Amino acid sequence: MAAAPVWSVDPRTGKQREQVAVEATAQEVDAVVRAAHAARGALADRAVRSAFLRSAAAGLDAARDGLVDTADAETALGPVRLTGELARTSFQLRAFAGIVDEGAFLDVVIDHPDATATPPIPDLRRYKVPLGVVAVYSASNFPFAFSVAGGDTASALAAGCPVVVKAHPDHPALSELVAKVLRRAAAEHGIPDGVVGLVHGFEAGVELIKHPLVAAAGFTGSVRGGRALFDAAAARPVPIPFHGELGSLNPVLVTEAAAAERAEEIGAGLAGSMTMGVGQFCVKPGLVLVPSGAAGDGLVKSLTDAVSDTEAGVLLDHRMRDNFLAGVAERLRLPEVDSPVTPGAGGEHSVSAGFLTVPASRLVDEGAHDLLLEECFGPVTVVARYADEEEAAAVLSRLPGNLTATVQLSSQEAAGHGRGPELLARLTPLAGRVVVNAWPTGVAVAPAQHHGGPYPATTSTSTSVGGTAIERWLRPVVYQNAPTALLPAELRDENPLGLPRRFNGRLER
Repeated sequence: MAAAPVWSVDPRTGKQREQVAVEATAQEVDAVVRAAHAARGALADRAVRSAFLRSAAAGLDAARDGLVDTADAETALGPVRLTGELARTSFQLRAFAGIVDEGAFLDVVIDHPDATATPPIPDLRRYKVPLGVVAVYSASNFPFAFSVAGGDTASALAAGCPVVVKAHPDHPALSELVAKVLRRAAAEHGIPDGVVGLVHGFEAGVELIKHPLVAAAGFTGSVRGGRALFDAAAARPVPIPFHGELGSLNPVLVTEAAAAERAEEIGAGLAGSMTMGVGQFCVKPGLVLVPSGAAGDGLVKSLTDAVSDTEAGVLLDHRMRDNFLAGVAERLRLPEVDSPVTPGAGGEHSVSAGFLTVPASRLVDEGAHDLLLEECFGPVTVVARYADEEEAAAVLSRLPGNLTATVQLSSQEAAGHGRGPELLARLTPLAGRVVVNAWPTGVAVAPAQHHGGPYPATTSTSTSVGGTAIERWLRPVVYQNAPTALLPAELRDENPLGLPRRFNGRLER
């Protein structure tokens, strides 16, 4: 593959700022992966791993001003948003350090022999071990939280897996700076800097997924790009797990009672959610089922007023801007599609927010209007006006998998009266997170969080946010009848590491 320069680009002007690096050749990808593979042993000690993660978080905090300035220059997301995202990233690293210290993720289970069981049980000792080198494909819309030091990297390192990150072309300079912070943190604990590799370039990303020493991959991006890598991971001589987040419509259902009770509140909340970050959040509500009639009219009016007051913004790059404008134009050409506030060009480099309306009946059967059931990246949503409950249910039945599904209920419905339980049951198969009387934008980093969903939202049943994200990079192994002297410390009866475990059927903490 031919090497090419990698430039930092200002999305506010479309102009190149500086040359950051050179696209990696196949030979360079191989060298980076091999360096990561060689660093595995340095992550074997859990105390070293957790200290490394905490040092990485401290390093990011110390470099905050320079990192935020660079990120803003490459993404136009603004210092306030980026400062918050960086804080989230540091918090996430520290959270995984705590998970490593606790040790429950190792899932230790010990069963002593039992000759009276049918069939007899031998001595069995089970725990989880790291897979190996993890390939991480950065996202464009979260240059900190889903990039070089983001959730995939943090969880992989916590599991004991070195990483090789394929930098996103929208923030290459930031990627280099963050990688240096992580490597400095690694050096503080005697870990080789190869534990965090970084490569640039499309072809480098393809070479990475094919490399025989790469044991798993994490991806956040488009359906097209993610599916291509997913297929490549499955087509390898030895297939590997591919945990991809590909795309999501994030439907919202507003009941007639909810619209009648608080139309203005729901309309304003929807406007804030769909325009947050210039509509570039992966959980932006892209399809909203709203009842026909006066209650729904009030909601649409509230949405119109709020979106009309939203300032134009800059998307992450000009390719995304072009795709947004083309996608909106294509949707507006469909019969019975209207735009109370027309999304489009806000200036030479910016876009203005808006929304489309369509009778829900147009979405019940397969046809040209299926385009409205596809994600359109940017500050736009589709409001589908349904005539009755059956029509709304028919539209929901046609939706693919999503990261989130939201229902706006009345106070009575939320209290368990009427259709509340039924609607939650209807939405549950559609998404990994079901939201009630709130909005999906904002994914808290918490132990109970799940950021994933049925395909095409993700390619696996795992989460990329929250403590259980570590499970993606581990596999179980059982030792049968192994002498104590040969057992890892995690599996010895005396529990020298003080791990939570299940011992002869009893949970010990």
